[in-house]
Amino acid sequence: MLCAATLLNYLDRQALGIVSVDIRREFHLSEQDYGGILSLFLFAYGVMYAVSGYIVDRLGTRRGFAIFILGWSGAQILHGIAQGKISLAAYRFLLGAAEPGAWPAAARAVNEWFPAQQRALAMGIFNAGTSLGSMLAPIVVASVTLVWGWRAAFVATGFAGLAWLVLWLILYQPPARNRFLRPSEYEQFRKLVPAPAETAPAGYSRARSWTRLARTRGCWTLMLTRFFTDPVIYFVIFWLPEYLRKERGFDLEMVRDYAWVPFAFGGVGYVAGGWFSGRLMRAGWPLGGARKLTMAAGAACVPAAIIAPVAPTAALAMVCICFITFGHGLWAVNLQTIPTDLYPDPEVGAVTGLSGAGGALGGLLAQLGTGYIVTHFSYMPIFLLAGLVHPLSAALTYRLLPERYFDGRAHRISDSTI
Repeated sequence: MLCAATLLNYLDRQALGIVSVDIRREFHLSEQDYGGILSLFLFAYGVMYAVSGYIVDRLGTRRGFAIFILGWSGAQILHGIAQGKISLAAYRFLLGAAEPGAWPAAARAVNEWFPAQQRALAMGIFNAGTSLGSMLAPIVVASVTLVWGWRAAFVATGFAGLAWLVLWLILYQPPARNRFLRPSEYEQFRKLVPAPAETAPAGYSRARSWTRLARTRGCWTLMLTRFFTDPVIYFVIFWLPEYLRKERGFDLEMVRDYAWVPFAFGGVGYVAGGWFSGRLMRAGWPLGGARKLTMAAGAACVPAAIIAPVAPTAALAMVCICFITFGHGLWAVNLQTIPTDLYPDPEVGAVTGLSGAGGALGGLLAQLGTGYIVTHFSYMPIFLLAGLVHPLSAALTYRLLPERYFDGRAHRISDSTI
């Protein structure tokens, strides 16, 4: 269910990129206009990423997830009735306000159902939905657009989210209240994944405020690293179809046939990254060391981005972009698992939200810059920056989160930033 939710999340957000040329032509939008609309989406996304974590922590995983997918599916359907730049921007803003709730809710669900050795793999499986959604988006959106027009593509993908919501409300409950677990099964389950109240540190009473959480080293380190690295995958999601059509001569049918390939490699990266860090832990590696080594391996793949704009053929450029998505998958799945390693259950959603807000802020600024740079210069500086930020962020993570921050989780009740 979590994998399907992130699939729909990315299918919805990427639909605009697939038909951007057609919409820009109909609404007379420049590339800077398009970049501005993407920035508005990311502004709402960043603000609500932080807020959504707080909401999910207060409402619980089941209700919190239901509210957010209802919101983003409705916003996606509204795209189908957009009449110009302002209405399109407004609906994009609504989509950005609702979509980030998926990640704090999914992180809480993983924390409720999986022990530490399995969390990264579980996070990898649900995060693989982002790549599956990005793979399906060119196929689904382009196919529907070619037959019924771009408006029908938004309506169809929005209604798919409403169908998911019905299944979620029927199927999901946390382990203690889940009707599909017999009492004997639940007792066995608790030995591996104790209830949140049983794992809270001594002296812990309630979740801390956003400001106190943001001052902890774990939280602001995650915010900083996502600020630098999330814009890379946003660039691939929002600008890859535009790049292929403008710089590599693709038409809409070619985008449908080939633009999904990098996201297939991204999906492999998410699952492989989750599996590999768990495998390292089973081999005796410490928790933090396993997470950071896998992230470093992913960061080593991303500099292939530098070659993409100068590649002599479109096929070679696509290979370089596949390295970006695969490397980011290894990186992101472990980075997004760290809140479950460092913080108690009542704070996982809030920390995930705050770190995601940092990533969305970086993405917002990057979208504004990308629109300007592409209009006045070329894609070369964008690919250059995309290739450098992951290795630099990996070095920051090693420096700012040494192993003692993962040992015993004792720092969870400390507000110290040191």
